[in-house]
Amino acid sequence: MTTLYGYFRSSAAYRVRIALNLKGLAYDHSVVNLVKGEQREAANLDRNPQGLVPTLETDDGVRLSQSLAICEYLDEQHPEPALLPADAEGRARVRSLAQLVACEIHPLNNLRVLKYLVGELGVGEEAKLAWYRHWIAEGFDALEGMLSREAGTGDFCHGDTPTLADLCLVPQVFNAERFACDLSAYPTIQRITANCRALPAFRQAAPEAQPDTR
Repeated sequence: MTTLYGYFRSSAAYRVRIALNLKGLAYDHSVVNLVKGEQREAANLDRNPQGLVPTLETDDGVRLSQSLAICEYLDEQHPEPALLPADAEGRARVRSLAQLVACEIHPLNNLRVLKYLVGELGVGEEAKLAWYRHWIAEGFDALEGMLSREAGTGDFCHGDTPTLADLCLVPQVFNAERFACDLSAYPTIQRITANCRALPAFRQAAPEAQPDTR
């Protein structure tokens, strides 16, 4: 059985859960508790030398890390339903949208960065929240502009079926809501997120649906 090592609130693990669900693939969920620091323990470092989640261990024991790489691996191994468009321009657009979230917004606001701000730099709670909300606003301003103005946008980030971009968007919106970010300026993001959340694959991947939720 394929095993996903992750944490219920990890955005990166959330992306992979959605991909597995969309592909209809069964998997075991093995918890790596980020709050307790289990990502830095020897067992997880053996699986993932970066000390991060997720790690996907395939049926034949191959270990894969980095959520976007895992999602593209799943798409290549199980082509239907496709997470990337058939045309080169469409694939480039989807990857651009996905990377805007996964490479520009998320790294500045993930748990280890927030813990460093508070623990090592002595930043207070209000300043931490201001940091978080600043980078959400800067990223979502750009993303809303792209989604609202570009012809490729449909019911989802690209066209009328979920793609890799939606797998990145929904977890980031979840985190923005968790930190009480004002999302009223992003109607297209909100519309697409609602369309995604209406699908079983997204609902079943949500943090509140995971065995380690608390």
